[in-house]
Amino acid sequence: MAVSREVALGEIDAVASPRGGTLVADDLVRALTIEGSTVRFVLEVADAAEAEALKPAEAEVRRRLLALDGVDAVQIVMTAQSGAKRAPQQPQQGQGGEAPPKLTIGQHPTGPAGPQPILGVDHIIAIGSGKGGVGKSTVTSNLAVALARAGRKVGVLDADIHGPSQPRMLGVTGRPASPDGKNIEPLRAYGVTVMSLGLLLKEGEAVIWRGPMLMGALQQLLQQVKWGELDVLLIDLPPGTGDVQLSLSQKAAVTGAIVVSTPQDVALIDARRAMDMFGKLKTPILGMIENMSTYVCPNCGHEAHLFGHGGVKAEAEKLGIPFLGEIPLELSVRLAGDAGRPAAMEPGPVADAYDRLADRLVQGGMA
Repeated sequence: MAVSREVALGEIDAVASPRGGTLVADDLVRALTIEGSTVRFVLEVADAAEAEALKPAEAEVRRRLLALDGVDAVQIVMTAQSGAKRAPQQPQQGQGGEAPPKLTIGQHPTGPAGPQPILGVDHIIAIGSGKGGVGKSTVTSNLAVALARAGRKVGVLDADIHGPSQPRMLGVTGRPASPDGKNIEPLRAYGVTVMSLGLLLKEGEAVIWRGPMLMGALQQLLQQVKWGELDVLLIDLPPGTGDVQLSLSQKAAVTGAIVVSTPQDVALIDARRAMDMFGKLKTPILGMIENMSTYVCPNCGHEAHLFGHGGVKAEAEKLGIPFLGEIPLELSVRLAGDAGRPAAMEPGPVADAYDRLADRLVQGGMA
């Protein structure tokens, strides 16, 4: 049986590079493929001197991979220009004509252990869900806009490393600047300060990282972004109960978490898992939101409950946690998200629902 890509990448990531990190963390590995029992990849280095320095690491990677069951051959190609460094690529320009950041996102965690505050940020609210597809990212972007309209200083951190969607939903483009190569200047839209790994990637580019690199990336996005003075930072978590959620509880002083779910039983099963996770991580649960709660036909006005209705409120009452509100299901929400102009910006039932939600958070001292 052929070895999996994840296992092979893990063995490569275990080998140190001359730059001080690992071969994967230092962004030297390219074009990893597995065909039958053969593992192939490219080590892309700056110059011939670095290629020479990498020879011991290359030998160690080959040894580790060949020791794996299902691997009979390892082919490593090292690319470098002889005698000189590669010509630098022309930087892509961001919104203000600035060059993209030179820092590497996706390093291993560094610095002090334990939850740390973010300078200038009063409240950190994690927005999570037990499963994908319940509208967690849509809720995050619209709630951020509603809070900004209510006069709060708001930031959004897109912590869905593998599937960042906030740049599209909030209509931000270009690449953030990093004048010193260490700290990132976030972008702004609709009164919201925004940072996402998606702003540092090419369109459609995949992120294939293991736990330590995810932890390092989240730590950098929390502590190396110039968030400024914020009343609240909303963190859009990936679905599930994995590495990012665990890393957030370890690295940031989180005020609390909001769990988003649709009313249907299948979604609520996973929402319970998310709440159990936050409980085990000692993260207070600020409340639950029922998304896609009610659909009203724009032609005849008939009200339908496509995913059920009231299930999240009943669950919150059963668990003794606040129920923060219902968000209706409307076509305008999808169209607005795709267009990069959140539905909470336009008058109507959706904006009203988010205004009520924002007001509840503000009145409760949570934002």
